[in-house]
Amino acid sequence: MSDTSLPSIETVHRVLGRLAGVRVLVAGDFILDRFVSGVVERISPEAPIPVLHGRAATQALGGAGNVVANIVSLGGKASAISAVGDDPAGRTVLSMLSDLGIDAAGVVVSRARMTSCKSRFIAMNQQVLRFDEEEVAPLDAPTRAELVARFAAALADADIAVLSDYGKGVLTNGVAAELIAIAKAAGKPVLVDPKSRDFGHYAGATAVTPNRKELGEAVGRAVMSDDEIELATRELIAAHGFDFILATRSEKGMSVVDAGDARHIATQAREVFDVSGAGDTVIATFALALGAGAHRSIAAQLANAAAGVVVAKRGTACLTVEELIGALSRASGPARHVDAVLDLAGAERLVTAWKREGLTVGFTNGCFDILHAGHVSLLHAARSQCDRLVLGLNSDASVRRLKGEGRPVNTEHDRACVLAALASVDAVVVFGEDTPLNLIERLKPDVLVKGADYTIDKVVGADIVQANGGKVLLVDLVAGRSTTATIRKLQGQVN
Repeated sequence: MSDTSLPSIETVHRVLGRLAGVRVLVAGDFILDRFVSGVVERISPEAPIPVLHGRAATQALGGAGNVVANIVSLGGKASAISAVGDDPAGRTVLSMLSDLGIDAAGVVVSRARMTSCKSRFIAMNQQVLRFDEEEVAPLDAPTRAELVARFAAALADADIAVLSDYGKGVLTNGVAAELIAIAKAAGKPVLVDPKSRDFGHYAGATAVTPNRKELGEAVGRAVMSDDEIELATRELIAAHGFDFILATRSEKGMSVVDAGDARHIATQAREVFDVSGAGDTVIATFALALGAGAHRSIAAQLANAAAGVVVAKRGTACLTVEELIGALSRASGPARHVDAVLDLAGAERLVTAWKREGLTVGFTNGCFDILHAGHVSLLHAARSQCDRLVLGLNSDASVRRLKGEGRPVNTEHDRACVLAALASVDAVVVFGEDTPLNLIERLKPDVLVKGADYTIDKVVGADIVQANGGKVLLVDLVAGRSTTATIRKLQGQVN
């Protein structure tokens, strides 16, 4: 079954709002990625090779380390389990984990190992050479025993485990199977990003996340079409006891398949600069979403959008929740009205995403009890002054305090749904206070709009908006239009 529909904004915010509480235990090969950029202006006289004039050098956590970095950048909590060498690259990896706020107590430092380091040399945004420093070898017996013990101890505090196998030796020789057995015994889901062609090494895992090439190698044949993907994944599910498989398919998107259902998710068209580490972003996002309670198809759609963000970046990259929301917003188009009613945390994330896209955000507020022409005119005028408009809506209790018993006529739910259906309104946030001051402080709109029956010095939050470089606008109201007048007319008090 193809699934081109994206999760609703409401669903996205519900999942993203829970990411901060998800704890992911990441075990695997931690790699130091180095990037040396420069320019090529001549060919070496010593050999027919380009001479790279280095201009800058950066480094990042690679392999399983990039999974950890993506989890942290998305607001989740990560623990690291690995083995690195007692060498400069290993010490750099430990330092970078510390900089991310990650407890590296699960990382075994072994003098018998060499930390993998990949150096990429780049000119004009193109890699001209990659230099790998590594020794691929399984763990020695003492290091293996210590790593397994640290995994078992850390698992108690985790919601979900990820095994990131880059084939450097940390998860080879039966280590992956041992960690999967420990996770299953503890009742914790475990996802595997595989490297081995023999998926039997990961038997019993909740899911594996191969790319199309790795999937084809595992079944010994090419897989391209949806039907071929489904056949291959179900063959592996039956053989190795996976609950499901998430297959990434480059320009074809992703497929999430179990024994009875298959979802094929189209990729989001983005300019591709670098695919380094995209699989790490996928499994990090997928694991966090599953840990937050999302269905696997929703988690896959979020992971698909996340991959679309990082491939547009250079080097081993991470993304933020705001970037993910922005990607989903671009792909989904206008929100359905029920999806535009948000809590304050969801509105903050959406506003941040809009601002990252360079959009101006406006804000206005009110009770909007019985919608009339004056309301519509005000909202239309407000929206004309910004790219996106957030409406702060007084709760039922707040309206009652302001307007008296018998008000509101319509509940906050009904009022919010009606307002969110208007083309001029992009998001509605219900607030329980008498004024929207807290909303304005949190959302920091670029434009604050009120009716011309106010003066700027009487507009709540005007000083905050102006102090942040924004502007306050007063717009003319439609004369004779008010909810109170409408109620009186309905009661027969006005002919």
